Amino acid sequence: QVQLVESGGGLVQVGGSLRLQCTASGRTFSSYLTGWFRQAPGKEREFVAAINGGYFGNGGRLYYADAVKGRFTISGDNSKNTVYLQMNSLKLEDTAVYYCARRVGSSSSYSANEYDYWGQGTQVTVSS
Repeated sequence: QVQLVESGGGLVQVGGSLRLQCTASGRTFSSYLTGWFRQAPGKEREFVAAINGGYFGNGGRLYYADAVKGRFTISGDNSKNTVYLQMNSLKLEDTAVYYCARRVGSSSSYSANEYDYWGQGTQVTVSS
């Protein structure tokens, strides 16, 4: 089993920044994909960003949703088993619960159904 714990959410004004953190513990894998998803009230969970990790983790390749390209940056520290999501130039429509998820293997995936482990989520609220 893998446990994922998110932190860093909060309330921020339009144009502000937040950094989310996802720390993993438990079982380890030689290659994996860690993703961030978000879900706003009344909407489906959507892909935000992902990063490959692990010894055979495809060189830390990055993936982004079009809606966040140029504003969000995903990064990882394999030694700390932690993934970060730096969110800049936040918009009202970025308001959502943000979830960290992990998929075993190095294949890319933008679908929540293809991730094996999930955190509890952290609320991000952008206000005007």
